[in-house]
Amino acid sequence: MIEARYLEIDGALGFVEIVTPDHLDVEALPAVLCIHTAGQSGVQWRHVSRDLADRGYRVIVPDLPGHGRSEPAPSGPVTSIVDYGDWLCGVLDALEIERPYVIGCSIGGKLTLELATRPERPLSGAIAMEAEAGPGRVNVNGLRRELEDVAGPARAERTYLGTLASVGRSVPERKAHLIALMHKREDPEISSSDLIGWGTHDVRDRLNQVTAPLHVVAGRDDPWINVDEIARVAELANETTPGRARFTALDGIGHYPMEEIDDFAGLVDTWINELQQSVVAEEVVL
Repeated sequence: MIEARYLEIDGALGFVEIVTPDHLDVEALPAVLCIHTAGQSGVQWRHVSRDLADRGYRVIVPDLPGHGRSEPAPSGPVTSIVDYGDWLCGVLDALEIERPYVIGCSIGGKLTLELATRPERPLSGAIAMEAEAGPGRVNVNGLRRELEDVAGPARAERTYLGTLASVGRSVPERKAHLIALMHKREDPEISSSDLIGWGTHDVRDRLNQVTAPLHVVAGRDDPWINVDEIARVAELANETTPGRARFTALDGIGHYPMEEIDDFAGLVDTWINELQQSVVAEEVVL
């Protein structure tokens, strides 16, 4: 079942899609919060959310402020991952969801790390994809200049070609073309603002505060990240609590695993089960 809601968060309406299996007590199901990439919307999760629900999850897919069907933030485009994190906590509060699993990609991956390092709001587990703990690799000053000229007619084509360049080598041409076409829908002012957030967010000094099992994921063909730096996220988290975090590199995959990988929901289900086993292992040790 797919339910669409508008929630009033911080003075504006935010859109969220809730996908659940039919004929089950949805309140008893584990909740999974899925977070999209810069400039995009929850439509990136359209296949995965349905398939995850069929596997027994309550799937929450919001559009961040100014994205998709959510209204813009009253103060204008958001350039802070921390502010987006606060907004997502508002969504969870409005839906009365505690301790969800969180999975996100790109700025969604950074948001996953942001939420995972808030011990006052514990998670059941976190899967952060395509996001380093330190500032993302962009020219923030260049992005600020670009915000002054985001309406140029070539912007949509640049988004299309940039998406193709960020997709992994294993992805069939037809699928890569569809991913890039869908990404052309973005608002360039919103996406540039998102990338400023990507380029300034840093949780390296908070990785010792991760209180739930963490899985960090990197596509080896992703031009936006350094695979070794993402592996380092798990190493730093494990310095405080050995075994708390793990790392996976995906061969032939680029910046959008949830759109590039067939049956990605099956992979997420496996990862969540591994996170659950990590919790059991910690309880046994204690």
